[in-house]
Amino acid sequence: MPINQELRVGIAGLGAVGKTLARRLDDGIFGLRLAAIAVRDPAKAADTVAALKRPVPLVTLAELAEHADIVIECAPAHLVAEIAEPVLRAGKTLIVLSCGALLDRMDLVDLAREHGGQIIVPTGALLGLDAVTAAGEGTIHSVRMITRKPVRGLLGAPYLVDNNIRIEDVVEPIRVFSGSAREAAKGFPANLNVVVALALAGVGPDDTQLEIWADPELTRNTHLIEVDSDAASFSMSIQNIPTENPKTGRITAQSVLAALRKVRSPLRVGT
Repeated sequence: MPINQELRVGIAGLGAVGKTLARRLDDGIFGLRLAAIAVRDPAKAADTVAALKRPVPLVTLAELAEHADIVIECAPAHLVAEIAEPVLRAGKTLIVLSCGALLDRMDLVDLAREHGGQIIVPTGALLGLDAVTAAGEGTIHSVRMITRKPVRGLLGAPYLVDNNIRIEDVVEPIRVFSGSAREAAKGFPANLNVVVALALAGVGPDDTQLEIWADPELTRNTHLIEVDSDAASFSMSIQNIPTENPKTGRITAQSVLAALRKVRSPLRVGT
């Protein structure tokens, strides 16, 4: 497709990330146009849509593919397949934020391949995915990640509920999970898409190891990643400032915007 041809962008979900993306696309990004938004409750989205300078239709999840060339999933994880299937069957591009949901639906990758579509997992709250994917061209020996989060960012996680782990009143850091990325994706579906992205970039969800700590002193989500490979050994640390949703960092929306700009930019930096 010519680089100067405008692409239509659809957004599924208007939480903290979806609202930010809608506003930024509405302000204007070269070669991209906000074309449609899909939400479960149109009434709740009315004010956000009404504030846009360029009005766009509110449509159903199934209809997004008809209105957009690129669809950005900003919805709860259990809706990923419902959003993805019509987009990929139409041979279009899906940007997935709830990438943990892909682990149980890798058939969506086959669907994209069959119809000429594409699934993009943006860097999100994790730095250094370029380095991990580059290392994956050789042999990665190990990938380990330690996540520390404010207590309120972990409250209600299924793993904590199922194992009767109470963290509301902790007064010092407590390790609440140790295991694989696959296990973390099931137990913390709203919190740990970051480790799934790391796993997909590197050695896979079963060999990527993770610890999760609840820390009452923290105000930011922090991640430490250590990678050892035949090409390089490296470690990365990041502290993400949360949005109004404590489970989501501000950099997540900015990561999607950076990925979108690369689609139409005459100069692309990074793999």
